[in-house]
Amino acid sequence: MRDFLSELEKEGELINIVKPVSTKFEAAAIMKKLDGRPVLFHKIKECEGFKLAANICGSRRILAKALGVSEDDILRKLNDAIENPSKGEIVEDAPCQQVIDRNPDLRKFPFLLFGQYDGGPYTTASIIIAHDKEYGFNASFHRLMLIDKNRVVARILPRHLDEFIRRGNRNVAITFGNHPAFMIAAAVTWKIGVSELDIANSLRKMRYTKCVTNDLLVPADCEVVMEGVVTDEWADEGPIIDITGTYDVVRKQRVIEIECVTMRRDPIFQAVLLAGSEHKILMGTPREVAIYKEVGKVCECLDVRLTPGGCKWFNAVVKIRKRHADDGKKAIEAAFKGHGSLKHVLVVDEDINIDDPAELEWVLATRVQMDKCLVLKPNEYGSSLDPSADQYTRKTCKAGIDATLPLDADPKLFKKAKIPGEESIKIEDYIK
Repeated sequence: MRDFLSELEKEGELINIVKPVSTKFEAAAIMKKLDGRPVLFHKIKECEGFKLAANICGSRRILAKALGVSEDDILRKLNDAIENPSKGEIVEDAPCQQVIDRNPDLRKFPFLLFGQYDGGPYTTASIIIAHDKEYGFNASFHRLMLIDKNRVVARILPRHLDEFIRRGNRNVAITFGNHPAFMIAAAVTWKIGVSELDIANSLRKMRYTKCVTNDLLVPADCEVVMEGVVTDEWADEGPIIDITGTYDVVRKQRVIEIECVTMRRDPIFQAVLLAGSEHKILMGTPREVAIYKEVGKVCECLDVRLTPGGCKWFNAVVKIRKRHADDGKKAIEAAFKGHGSLKHVLVVDEDINIDDPAELEWVLATRVQMDKCLVLKPNEYGSSLDPSADQYTRKTCKAGIDATLPLDADPKLFKKAKIPGEESIKIEDYIK
């Protein structure tokens, strides 16, 4: 991560905050003011010796830069890494183990308070790594609420890490200060048994090292590693702001006891702004890939975008090259299959810029008749993050709109007219 921060600084992309800031709301408020722009806090009032990085994946442009591709190629790059994972190099004398603390006090670390109703101080850029004899390594994001000197309560959904724990794998390593390639790989939910460590290595060559107290592998060049054990204790987790910008409910979640911390001599801790651009990109981009893969099974899928206004979670736009009359409707069904939390999907033709909200509204205005184009799916399972869904059953009404043109439509009636020469016109030549 620090090499990438240096690159961003050289290019004038990094915002350096040199004035000391507090973990109590102040850091989060500045992160929000600078949402989408990478920021490095040089001094944290309550945590001597730590710097704090945030908004590192705050835009698609910066994520593309980190992956060495164009913005248009992010999904294809990530999809290729998922399909072709590879093993990273294992090294000793790793930078993340320059300092070893076997009696850690987590109260000295920059756990943040984000909102006035937070249940406690949180880390939000925490990636938990676990191992299973059959399935191998797993890496995934989990927010952690500090509850004691060396104990945190982790939000763990019923996905792969939960399955690992149920199978008796209690040792975990929690990493902070990771390169965006490892971050986006850890945000992927794919087939159990496909290691996110290997996906990350296919995105960018990675070095891994063994932990001090167990045999788990962690990124050798990350900033901080917390080595611990998942206990049999459960505690209240939350309330805390989630991706919608609203508060998530309080739940009983598992407690992790931290036995050892390793880190660099001058560590840069890391935070993700809750409901900010980075949070949405990390959660949404792997789901765009999942939708892309499923739609690609039924028709030619060109691109997918989970929209910012839909929290990069609920609303999707799918661009296809239509070859058959029912491609649009098939794409709608495939999109919902690819992302179970998806609520609304709009399917458009290849001539539409899916990153332009005005153009998407124009499509709705000029290419859609709801009695023919609307697909309603009532009483479906949706997301627990949707406050309008039934909060007990997660039942919701999903909807898709096929905004693709009929194959026999006259394109001249539907495509925007152009004035010959308009692109080459230079206004300054006419006003001198």
